Amino acid sequence: MGAAGRQMAETVILYGYRYSVYHRIARMALHEKGVSCDIVDVDPFADDVPDTYREIHPFGRVPALRHGAFTLYETAAITRYVDAAFDGPALTPTAPQAAARMAQVIAIIDSYGYWPLVRQVFAHRIFRPAEGAAGDEAEIAAGLEAAGPVLAALEAIAAEGLVLNGRDVTLADCQLAPMIAYFTMAEDGAAAMEPFPALTHWWARACILPSLTETDPGLPDTPA
Repeated sequence: MGAAGRQMAETVILYGYRYSVYHRIARMALHEKGVSCDIVDVDPFADDVPDTYREIHPFGRVPALRHGAFTLYETAAITRYVDAAFDGPALTPTAPQAAARMAQVIAIIDSYGYWPLVRQVFAHRIFRPAEGAAGDEAEIAAGLEAAGPVLAALEAIAAEGLVLNGRDVTLADCQLAPMIAYFTMAEDGAAAMEPFPALTHWWARACILPSLTETDPGLPDTPA
């Protein structure tokens, strides 16, 4: 058995929190590569994150990956490893400019997009009410305001067409699609996308990717 065959034969375990957008990003990358994995639930918000998990991820966040004897944490590192270590369609462009744009999209999302799109708009408009808690309208308004420049930056990249083009699935798509899926669950989030035609065109194709739809975690059941 060659090196690639041995790698494929080794067990892949993904540790994550069901509702974590970053956990879903890692699952999307694995799905796109055709890699099956065992999923171990870890709630990073719990007071008692197991010490055994902290041995894998010293900061107690999610996701983390175990592939055979190799362990790895940080989402961007995990998705790049998955792309490089397994057979299947390449998720990183070979052209230098497209690869650079992919890395730029991931950085924009992590640095400027995650908090307003997910932790403010989605969490307060959708997730908290699903848990039976009240959302904070001030947080939603702040999130929508901060989302504008992020969406505008992504619109320019989508319009350029090197990545986020609706044709080639890259790690940029895996990183962005779960964020937009959550953001557009809120009516005001979906409305915020309307002024951005290239990004909307990308989303119309990305939202039906099997790697996205088949990793949908749903929402918590509203308490009676």
